[in-house]
Amino acid sequence: MPNEPHDLNSSALRDHAVRAARGLEPFDVLIVGGTLVDVATSEMRPADIGLVGPLIASVHAPASRTDAKQTIDASGRFITPGFIDTHMHVESSMVTPRRYAETVVPQGTTTVCWDPHEVGNVAGLDGIRWALEETKQLSLRFLTLAPSCVPSAPGLELAGAEFRAGEMATMLRWPEISGVAEVMNMRGVLERSEPMRGVVEAGLASGKRVCGHARGLEDADLQAFVSAGIQSDHEITSGEDLLAKLRAGLTVELRGSHDYVLPGVIEALKKLPHLPQTLTICTDDVFPDDLVSDGAMSSVLRRLIAHGMKPIDAIRAATLNAAMWFNRYDLGLIAPGRRADIVILSDLEKIVVDRVYASGREVARNGELTAAGDSVSTDAYRDTVKLQRLSAADFDIRLPGTTEARVHTVVSPRFTKWGEAVVKVRDDKLLLPDNMLLMAVIHRHGRKDPTPVIGILEDWGHWRGALATTISHDSHNLTVFGRDPADMAAAANAVIDACGGMATSADGKVTAVLALPVCGLLSDAPAKQVADDFAKLRAAADAIADWMPPIRTFKAVVGASLACNPGPHVTDLGLTDGTTQEIRPLLAASRN
Repeated sequence: MPNEPHDLNSSALRDHAVRAARGLEPFDVLIVGGTLVDVATSEMRPADIGLVGPLIASVHAPASRTDAKQTIDASGRFITPGFIDTHMHVESSMVTPRRYAETVVPQGTTTVCWDPHEVGNVAGLDGIRWALEETKQLSLRFLTLAPSCVPSAPGLELAGAEFRAGEMATMLRWPEISGVAEVMNMRGVLERSEPMRGVVEAGLASGKRVCGHARGLEDADLQAFVSAGIQSDHEITSGEDLLAKLRAGLTVELRGSHDYVLPGVIEALKKLPHLPQTLTICTDDVFPDDLVSDGAMSSVLRRLIAHGMKPIDAIRAATLNAAMWFNRYDLGLIAPGRRADIVILSDLEKIVVDRVYASGREVARNGELTAAGDSVSTDAYRDTVKLQRLSAADFDIRLPGTTEARVHTVVSPRFTKWGEAVVKVRDDKLLLPDNMLLMAVIHRHGRKDPTPVIGILEDWGHWRGALATTISHDSHNLTVFGRDPADMAAAANAVIDACGGMATSADGKVTAVLALPVCGLLSDAPAKQVADDFAKLRAAADAIADWMPPIRTFKAVVGASLACNPGPHVTDLGLTDGTTQEIRPLLAASRN
């Protein structure tokens, strides 16, 4: 949204608002009969609200004014500020920004803070410029951050680009960039190594926010991470972890993507004398079917309330606290002089949204947009999967001259650890044990040899087919899971032919394809269509894999190569360790 927040500083606008508040001129819009959810005082009180252009001019006693060009009856309803998502990735929903906005604005979200590091990892600085351009003229306000970790773990993976201090300083000079996106290379921050030292210092020098990713950090490491200049974290693993992060002075962006964490978090919050000002709410990652069926911020709020959080507290965290974190005085509160980002709810606890206003303009009603942006379909970045088709032989692990081998394995989808196993070799090919799975990562950005790097996974259940994806955090190389090389080649080639996306196969045949041709991450099709295609893909994945929530889940496949996280991961450079920064060979020892 152009020129924000300075657009509210127009003398003519303020003159009009002052006169309207005093009753000397009519309001443009008057919302009457509703109950105001006052996130400043925790009151639920009857109030009428008068709007002038994008501005709230007055919040006053019910029925005390009737003069307005348009009157909206909100009787029996609740009025809240527009929801603010403090940390998210459009790419996780697999649609372009305009399609994302079309979906979440009717759900009550009026502002999101987007970390486009997936786009950055694929398309570099030009991709970030594209992201900024794509968010213009939309009903949804995007506060876009400069990706700090492209790639997330330098030396352990190779993405489509690399951002160092110079690239970070360049992005931070762009007025549309509101800060440094989540700093995920925790080891680099703690060891004060380049490029992370320069990246963080560029952020601090800019005076803009420096956001963090502090998964698993505690005690001295947590203190050191914050001392380096990191200001926020969304990687909360438990109630105690939440309290430790809050006590360390971090702004916590409590995410809803890990539902099993929320009950413990809410119990921890209940022990505090008041809701911390530094607690905000975010979605982080929402798959397209969940986005369409359950919602983004509306879903997180609904689940927090269902787990026992007071509705007023949940909404405050999602509005006023978020606005204060962003240093946006114009957002987050229904009060005179603030921006008229307003949500009208028919059910407070279930977060049922009737109407949504953005900068005083009705943009959604009854789940549908009433004001669409001018953004048009994009044809950019549809050539980012720079790979030739693969054969089954590309997924064989060849160990000539031996009948047995001792190999390194990666144990568990989450909280990974190293393992070792003795495997049989026949005709120079490794025979995969029944309880193991192959994971192949193929560099797809054209910056290195695309020969597959293959690792062996344990504790992933028994698979009866293969899954391939170019959504593979964070360098987004083509990643293929399976046991049978023919299945793996079929799924991989379906993704290559689609210019990116996800595919499943069984018995050597493709069973589902989700085409994501924009950066190999996104589709510009309507979100409902993408959600339907994704649901079919996920159902096909359910048919070939044994999931065991909350650890062994479909979502684990897109994060299995996240090299910045502690422990071992397979990347396009080998079997890496995010804790020690080492790269191990597959072969531990051989036996003739």
